[in-house]
Amino acid sequence: MAREVDLSQYSFAGADAPALTDLRTLDSADKRRLLMAGVDVEESHRSGSFLHMDHGNAHCRSNHPGVEILDIKDALKKYDLSDYYWKLIDKDKDAYTKAAAENLHGGYFVRVKAGAKIEEPLQSCLFIKGEKVGQSVHNIVIVEEGAELHMITGCAVSRETQHGAHLGISEFYVKKDAKLTFTMIHNWGESVDVRPRSAGWVEEGGVYQNNYVLMKPVKDLQMYPTITLAGRGARARFNSVIVAPKGSYINSGSRVIMDAPDTRAEIIARTITTGGVIIAPGHIQANAVPARGHLECKGLILGKGVIHAIPELEGTLEGVELSHEAAVGKIAQEEIEYLMARGLDEEQATSTIVRGFLNVDIMGLPQALKDVIEETIAESEKDMF
Repeated sequence: MAREVDLSQYSFAGADAPALTDLRTLDSADKRRLLMAGVDVEESHRSGSFLHMDHGNAHCRSNHPGVEILDIKDALKKYDLSDYYWKLIDKDKDAYTKAAAENLHGGYFVRVKAGAKIEEPLQSCLFIKGEKVGQSVHNIVIVEEGAELHMITGCAVSRETQHGAHLGISEFYVKKDAKLTFTMIHNWGESVDVRPRSAGWVEEGGVYQNNYVLMKPVKDLQMYPTITLAGRGARARFNSVIVAPKGSYINSGSRVIMDAPDTRAEIIARTITTGGVIIAPGHIQANAVPARGHLECKGLILGKGVIHAIPELEGTLEGVELSHEAAVGKIAQEEIEYLMARGLDEEQATSTIVRGFLNVDIMGLPQALKDVIEETIAESEKDMF
């Protein structure tokens, strides 16, 4: 099911970014694209901001003493990152990891200091503005012992960009009793190829929660983040909301490996196709006891399109508790008729059901970010119906 992307059609050199001391100096169209990816150019109620544009770092600032944010190139000069850089992901895994290793443009390095409870989210944006630009970034997030952070990453292209490619390597390290909530919102384009490669390591008592939202068209996206629960009592949860309009090919899933006792894992996915193709793999592997995991993938087909749900549960020891629920289908006619009997027309009834299906309350997002996602859902409804 994997589709190959011809990286030779994109330029991986010569698109350096201008430095921006203030994100508000971006033009109105770009600010709108960033906003719809969850990035607030006003930087209000943010513990820090990072913007990588095309092939370079454009903006990097921390607003909290407990958070350090650097461009990855600067972090590699400042620190010995041999225990973190390319440790969870193999450079030779595929053509895209090899290309990412050969063409490092930048990316974010985030370190949350031990014990720091960061109340306001930190935001980052990986932005493609040029035409036929190939972007390659490597991100590292380290949440030290007892610390907490919510990070929002928005990935987007400018309104004028027709073609582009994004290669993103991300490695997450959640130390003992630390917590990382990572929310990623993709706002790509109809002719953009996207190949993120992500992995995480969670120590004793650590918590990793990943929220993923894709409501806009993308040409071809393939990702399969893997989190390893390496310490006793570690937990991981993936929440995904994906809509694939006509022309989009999305292969997006999640994997959790439970290598320690008393660990828990959840993978929850909501997918809708309005003409595109969605491949939705999910895999929970339990190698220690006690361990509990649940995988849930539900999909709606509105009109034409394909959803292929692939739930996998793998237990290697007696005593693991793993479960899954998968369903793909259409909106039940009786649900529509029920709402129409209460005064809604058919389109309003269908919209109400879809909005309920795409409920993001389970993600535990700040209200301002929920409002952005609700607006994105509302815009997407124009294409759905």
